Amino acid sequence: MSPHSILLYLATVFVASILPGPSMLLALTHGMQYGAKRTVASALGNLSVTMMQAAVSMAGLGVILLASATLFLMIKWVGAAYLIYMGFSLWKTPGMKLSTQGSDTAPHAPLRKMYLQGALVTAGNPKAIVFFTAVFPQFIDPNDTYLSQFALLLSSGGVIAFGCFMIYAIGGQKIIPYFSRSKLAKHLNKLIGGTFIGVGIGLATTNR
Repeated sequence: MSPHSILLYLATVFVASILPGPSMLLALTHGMQYGAKRTVASALGNLSVTMMQAAVSMAGLGVILLASATLFLMIKWVGAAYLIYMGFSLWKTPGMKLSTQGSDTAPHAPLRKMYLQGALVTAGNPKAIVFFTAVFPQFIDPNDTYLSQFALLLSSGGVIAFGCFMIYAIGGQKIIPYFSRSKLAKHLNKLIGGTFIGVGIGLATTNR
């Protein structure tokens, strides 16, 4: 792969990863609730599934997903249902506890739970597999060894995905002081919960 191709691939993955979506909304929420340091657990959950999705695409299984509308819709609807469930859970919370600038007094959730939430939200978006299936062939040099190219694409894409997740988590932690002084603070759980519900409904009703 040429340096130009690598840079173009990195830019493509960064733009796709940094755009707001279910995973980035979770990163922002966990950053606000638990601080950026603990949200690393959620980012690792996101990263684990992202790597699996990329590997599935490399193995050619993404083509099956593209061809099977039923399988695609099943994965999408399960993911949408989980987002809506998370939204209702947040909505019913009496008051969302927020991180205090990531200090030791910040509310703690089990790291295992945060990891699983990051993994499940990511797994519920089959469009990631479609994205990787469409993108990878554009940057593979048929005259070079496939294994080394796949390793490069996979590892660099993983670093970008983790970095984008943490950008949102840090942003969530940084905006807490503004929310704490705002009248919106006591309604924050409903605002974020409603957003999750809206994203879930949107994911369920959109076409491929």
